Amino acid sequence: MDLTGGRLNVIAEEGEQQDFSRQSSTMEAYRAVPEPGERTFQRFSVNTNESLRFEPCEDSCPSPTGAEDGHDDVFDKGEYEDEIISIRNQLQGKVTEMENFAGHLEEIFLTVEENFGRREQHLEQHYNDVLQTLSQRYDERASGLQEEKKAKLESLYSQLLVCGQALDASKELIETAQEIYRCQDKRLFLKTVMPTIKRVEEFAKEDVDLALSTGLEFSTPIADLSDVKTMMDSINIVPAPSAPVINPQLPNSATQTSLHVCWSLFSDDTVEYYELYYRPVLEDVSAENTFAPQESKIKVKETHCTVTDLLPNAQYELWVTATNTTGISPASEKALYMTVPSPPVIKQRECSSCPEAALIRWESGNTNPVDSYTVELSETGTGGAKSNITESIVAVPTCQCMIQLQAGRHYLIFVRAVNVGGPSDRSEPISISTTGTFFYLLEDTAHPCLSMSEDGFTIFYGDEELPITAMAFEDNTFTRCVAILGDLIPVRGRHYWEVEVDDETEFRVGVAYKDADRDSYLGANNSSWCMRHIRTPSRHKYEFLHNGWSPDLRITAHPLRIGVALDYDRGTLSFFNANLEQHLHTFHCHFQNYVHPCFSLDNPGALTLHNGIAAPDYAFI
Repeated sequence: MDLTGGRLNVIAEEGEQQDFSRQSSTMEAYRAVPEPGERTFQRFSVNTNESLRFEPCEDSCPSPTGAEDGHDDVFDKGEYEDEIISIRNQLQGKVTEMENFAGHLEEIFLTVEENFGRREQHLEQHYNDVLQTLSQRYDERASGLQEEKKAKLESLYSQLLVCGQALDASKELIETAQEIYRCQDKRLFLKTVMPTIKRVEEFAKEDVDLALSTGLEFSTPIADLSDVKTMMDSINIVPAPSAPVINPQLPNSATQTSLHVCWSLFSDDTVEYYELYYRPVLEDVSAENTFAPQESKIKVKETHCTVTDLLPNAQYELWVTATNTTGISPASEKALYMTVPSPPVIKQRECSSCPEAALIRWESGNTNPVDSYTVELSETGTGGAKSNITESIVAVPTCQCMIQLQAGRHYLIFVRAVNVGGPSDRSEPISISTTGTFFYLLEDTAHPCLSMSEDGFTIFYGDEELPITAMAFEDNTFTRCVAILGDLIPVRGRHYWEVEVDDETEFRVGVAYKDADRDSYLGANNSSWCMRHIRTPSRHKYEFLHNGWSPDLRITAHPLRIGVALDYDRGTLSFFNANLEQHLHTFHCHFQNYVHPCFSLDNPGALTLHNGIAAPDYAFI
C-alpha cells in the first residue's frame, strides 16, 4: 500500500528496529511520537489467523491522507480491505510454502540421520566380526603350538630314557670287567671272562641313536586369513537391502489426483534409492482377461513419495523396492491406497426446505463407493455477504441429509464426499432460504398429458388429446387424474404455498398421501384432500373434496391465486383467496403420515405454483 503522511517514515524506521521471533506470527508495532504540526495514528497488528485489525488513536486527529473528513481511523472503512486481504493471503501462502519446505528438509535430515546410523552400526558389526575371527585364529594357533611343544618334550624325554638305560648297561659291564681283571683265581677268571666278553660284544653291537629325535625349531605355517580379508573387503561392500514395508494409508493423505505414500525399512540396510510402483485396480476385469493396467514407476531417495496425475476416487495398488550398490531388494507387500473422491453434485430439483429445516439430496459423482459425506453450511446476509462461520454435519451415510435451520435466514450449503484418503472438494453450493416452504414437483408422478415449464413450477394440460396407447404410464404416475405431486419436505409443522390459475381452468389443488391411489381422482378417496374448481355455463362451482364428499359452499369471488396452509400440529388444511385474504374452507384431519401437495388439471389449461414465500398472518390464525 502507498500511504502519504509525515508519520509513515517514522513508523517505517521503527518497524526496521523490531526483532522478529520465529515462534510468533504476530507483528506488534509502537506508537509514533508526534511532532508539532504532524498527524498521529495507531499502528496495526497482523495475525495470520485473523483479519487485519486497526485500532484508532485516543486523540482525535485528521486522516493521514490529508482529507479533512472528520474520521479518526487511518483508513476509511473498506477502502483498502481487498488489497489487505490479498496481501495477507499472499503472506499466508508464503508461510505455508516455507513450512512445507522446512518439513521437507526435516524429512531429508531424518533420512540422512537414519542412513548414517545404519552405516555406523554396519561398520561396528564388521569390526566386531573381524576381531572375533582374529581371536579364533589366535586361539587355534596357540593351541597348535602347545600341542607341538608337548610332542617335542615327550620325544626328547623318551630319547633321554634310552640314553640313560644304555649308560647304566655300559657302567655295569665296565664294573664287571674290572672285577674279573682283579680276580687272582685263574680258574674262576677263565670261567667268567668268556660270558663277559660275549656280553660286551653284544652291547657293542647295539646301535644307540645319538641324534635328536625332534627339531628344536617350531614350525611356522602360513596363517590362512582369507576369510578375514574377505570380511575386511566386505566393509566396503554393502549387502543388498531387505524388502521395505509400505505403511497403511493415513487419513487426509490424498487429493483427487494424488497420493502421499510412506514406507519403512525394518533393518539396518543401506539404501541409495527406492522405486515405487503403482497401478490402478480395475474391479471389472475378470480373471480370464489377459489385459492388465499398465504399471508406473517413480524413483525417490526418501521413504515417502507423492504420486500425481491419478484418477479421483480410484483404488491403486502400490509396492516398493530398495536399491544399493550391491543389488535390489525383494518387492514389498502390495498396499491399496485411494484418491479423494470427486465433489458430489447436489440435485437442485430434489431439495426442499421449510422455515425450520432443509432436505438436501445429491449424487455421489463417483464410480467407486465413498465412506461418508460431510454437509457444510454457512449463513449469508441479505446482501449476499457470506459468514465466516461454517457448520458441518459429518459422517452422513447416504446421499441425503435433513438439516435443522433457523427461520427467516439464508444459507449456502455444500457437500463433500469422504473416503480413507480424505474429503473431496466442496460441491457447487445450493442457496436455501427459510422464509417459507419451498419444494419442486415430482415429475415421476405426472400424468403423461402434463408438461412442465423449464423452471419446474408451471404445469400445462394441452388441447391435443393423446390416445391411451401413446401414453407411457409408470408405476408411480397418475393414470386417471391428470395430476402431479409436490416434493414437500417431511417435517411436521406449518407449511404454506400458493397456486395461480385462470378463471377458465378446471383444477384440483390440495394434498395427498404419497401412496394415494393413482387410478383415482384427487378428493375421491380417503388419502387425498382437495379444492376443486368446475366451470359451468352459468357460474364457477367450487368443491372441497375428501373421500368423495364436499360441504355445500358457494364462493362468489372467483379466486385466481389460492393460498394453501397445512398445519400438522393442529391437523388442519386451509384454503384462502390470497388476493382478497379471504378464508375459503378448512379440513380438520389428524394426518397419520406425511402428505404431499397435489395439483390436477381437469381440462386444458395451466397452473403455476408459488412457494418459498412467507405465510401471511391470516393463514394460521
